[in-house]
Parts: sequence; structure tokens; C-alpha cells
Amino acid sequence: MKWFSVRAALLGSTVALAALPAAAQEVKVTNQGITPTEIVLGTHQDLSGPIKSWGVPVTNGMKMAVEEVNAAGGINGRKIRLIVEDSGYDPKRAVLATQKLVEKDKIFAMLAPMGSPTVLAAQDILLEAGVPQLFPVTSAEFTYKMEPGKPQDRLKFNNVPPYTESVRAGARHLMQEKKLTKPCVMYQDDEFGKNVLDGFTQAVADLKMKPVAVTSYKRGASDFSSQVAKMKSDGCDFVVLGTIVRETVGAIADGKKIGFNPLWFGSTAANVVEVPLLGKDAVENFYAVGGMEIPYRDTSKGKAKEWAEQYFKTYNMEPNTQSALGYNEVMTFAHYAKLAGKDLTGQKFLAAMESGDVFQDIFNSPPVKFSKDNHLSATVYLLQQVQNGRWVVLKRDLTN
Repeated sequence: MKWFSVRAALLGSTVALAALPAAAQEVKVTNQGITPTEIVLGTHQDLSGPIKSWGVPVTNGMKMAVEEVNAAGGINGRKIRLIVEDSGYDPKRAVLATQKLVEKDKIFAMLAPMGSPTVLAAQDILLEAGVPQLFPVTSAEFTYKMEPGKPQDRLKFNNVPPYTESVRAGARHLMQEKKLTKPCVMYQDDEFGKNVLDGFTQAVADLKMKPVAVTSYKRGASDFSSQVAKMKSDGCDFVVLGTIVRETVGAIADGKKIGFNPLWFGSTAANVVEVPLLGKDAVENFYAVGGMEIPYRDTSKGKAKEWAEQYFKTYNMEPNTQSALGYNEVMTFAHYAKLAGKDLTGQKFLAAMESGDVFQDIFNSPPVKFSKDNHLSATVYLLQQVQNGRWVVLKRDLTN
């Protein structure tokens, strides 16, 4: 009877512990990758696959920031060493890259890994090893949501607008403002696209409407004529695109060919300079939601302009959202790692991240701030439109 009582008490304690939020439970955080002279960070990017137009500039921006931080003396005397792996936007390659970075390279944190399906495939490897996953280049909910009973979820942080919430806010605003009544969606059939689909579905429900057409495509597809033809035949006047760069341009161009001209709207993944650059007249007036203003060299001011000019000088490429994002991710890490103090440990870094201290970038983006129960800092979004081949901010205070 006594054994039963003890066992029941232990079981009750376990159940009670499982019911606690992740933030209230003890989390394992690695100390690997920290030496007296350096901090080792890793990232996996698409440098050769279908979204290399994101991966290459993000990597450039990260490298530029690392050089700047190190040239200024590093983080409390430690230099950053960044190791970059190419995933090719392939989940299997992302898993292998992550295993190498964690087990062989002994990284302290994974910084700005690229893509929803690739980040999702490799995320558990990091969490189980106690390696923080910081600011993935994807807005998917799984990159910041903390589940009860999963203390390792406290190692997930994100600072880019979530696809679901930002698409919901932007789509709802446009449907109301433009009096659109036949909403449709075309999305990439993976975690990224499904998050966009969720945002579309919620926006339509908010307005007590029903979708007219819901269609998808496989990742890597280049022909969207059948999807576009279906949406035209269904009479869509508003199309939300769960697409990235070339898929955005391809879908809108296929629509133009058959005289299909709804109001097109995309997520943060399409809010990049490559869309108007490649799409030209076909994407004029295209709308998208974003998290920062596009850093054009001739219109940027102050430190943002200095950065833009230096980026162009360094890489002989025009700066864009992706390169600014990559730069920001390193600078955000540096801010909180410095806040953690000279005696840097995994636990002290986690405490600094959850301290509520604010980081403000040079691009006038919404400020970054995290707490123990909120690991997403981006909750205000910008509505932008392509006008005369450039992105123009129409509204800066989109929220849900």
C-alpha cells in the first residue's frame, strides 16, 4: 500500500509537470561552440536550389554582419565564426547539414536556417541537442510556438512576420478595402504553403465569406497554367499566392496570358525585389505583406544607406530584403549574446533572449523583443505594392 502511494504521488507529479507551460520547465541548453576567443554559429541555406534567390543574399548579409561585428572586437571579446551549409531547399540535405553542424562543428546556435520544409525536418535535432534555433527564414508557426510539456521548445525564437497571421491581416484588409467577394488561393503544397492557406482561410472566415477556389502545386513546379485556368473559370477576383519568387512571377504571367487579372496578393516570401525585377510589367500592382521596408540604395537614409552602399561594394549586387534580413539576424544574435555577459553560457544566453530587452535594427523595422512566454517578436506588418517596378509601403500598421 505504501509503495502504491509513493508511485501514485510520483505519477501525479509527472502529470503536473507535463501540464506546465514550456517556459516554466527546465530546459537543456548547450555550452558547446563557446571558447575564450570565439562563438561558433551554423546555418543551412539554399545556395543551389529553387529559392537560392533567398539563400544567397541572406548568406551575404550574414557574412557582412559577422565581419562588422568581428572588426569591432567581437562579442565581449569573442569573434563569431559562421559555418554555412547548402541544403538546396531539400529537407533530407537540411537534416544531414544540421547533424554535421551540431555533431562535428559543435555549433552554439543555428542562426537563420532557410525554408519551412527544411527547418521543420531538422528542428528536432537541434532541440534535442540543446542548440538554440534562432530566427529561421520562414514564418511558420512551428518555429516559435511553445507546446506545454515540451521545455526544449524554449530554444525556438523567431523575428519575422508569421505567414498565417500576416496573410490573414493583409488579405482581410484588401478584401474589405477593395470590396472583393470571390477570394481564391494557390499555394505550395508544403509547410510554407499550408501556413499561407491557413491565413487565407482565417481571413475569409473573419469576413463570413467562403473560398471560391483552393488550388495547390508541388514544390519546384514551373507551370501553373492549369491552376490559373481553374481560378479564372471559377470567377476569382482576389487570389492569395502561397508562392516564393519564380512561382509568383510564373502564376501571374500565366494569368496575363489568358486575360485573368484578379487582385494578386502574396506573403512575405514574395515581398522581395526579385519579383518586380523578373516579372516586370506582369507584376505591376501586385500586393504583398512584409516585415521591413525594401532597402533600395537610392532611397535609404542614414545607417541603412551606408549599409546598402557597403553591400553593393562588397558583393556587386543590389541590396534587398533578404540581405538585410540576413544582416539583421546576426546583429540580433550579437545584441543578446553581448547582453548575456562575458561569462557566456547557454543558460545565460537564454535568459538574455527572454529578458524583454529591445533590439532595434538600422532599417526602421518594428523592434525585436522576447519574453519567457512569447518567442515571436513580429506582430506588426507592412502592406506593400509594386508601383513602377518598385515596392512601395502603403500601410505600416497591419495587425490581427
